[in-house]
Amino acid sequence: MQIHNLSESDSVLNHFLAQIRAVDVQKDSMRFRRNIERIGEIMAYEMSKIFPYEAVTIKTPLGTKSTTSSKDATVICSILRAGLTLHQGFLNYFDAAENGFISAYRHHPNNDDYFDILVEYQAIADIEGKNLLLVDPMLATGQSIVAVYNKIIENKKPASVHIAVVIAAPEGIAYLKEHLPNTCHLWIAAIDEKLNEKSYIVPGLGDAGDLAYGPKL
Repeated sequence: MQIHNLSESDSVLNHFLAQIRAVDVQKDSMRFRRNIERIGEIMAYEMSKIFPYEAVTIKTPLGTKSTTSSKDATVICSILRAGLTLHQGFLNYFDAAENGFISAYRHHPNNDDYFDILVEYQAIADIEGKNLLLVDPMLATGQSIVAVYNKIIENKKPASVHIAVVIAAPEGIAYLKEHLPNTCHLWIAAIDEKLNEKSYIVPGLGDAGDLAYGPKL
């Protein structure tokens, strides 16, 4: 797996990351959503640098200009519900992309810390031969992303697979390395220290879905 850690160099990305972590700023859910969206825009720009392009000639009012344009179609798929704001950031830049939405959540069958991942609802465009972008703000254990990936590619083969997360734990990165093909790209805005005993990222930022859309039952 090819890993792209975007916080290794200073940029405005780190400014937005600081704001989504700060408890006093998190109280403004609209600002939290917008910051996640802006992080998605920055990640989309960085990701676009390695996408395939083709030569095109554009007609302008005063002549013609040779340039390049995106070659392959793209499908952005977010994991509900936390992925929606990050999804919008990518869609702002990949505005011709098709879209997909899929649910994955931690199911605690014994009402304790043990959980498995349930993948249920999905509505996704055809990914055959296209760039597949899986977006989810938090990469904790990695189980949700692997479960979603396996579900999506059951009968289709994308041209490339890019996974974009805002904050990742080392344990989740290791899990993806073990269970996903080496050709996958993992894009990370920040890598944190570890998972705690409940498999939450430390220091992390809390529950991204709750911060964006309010507490769930």
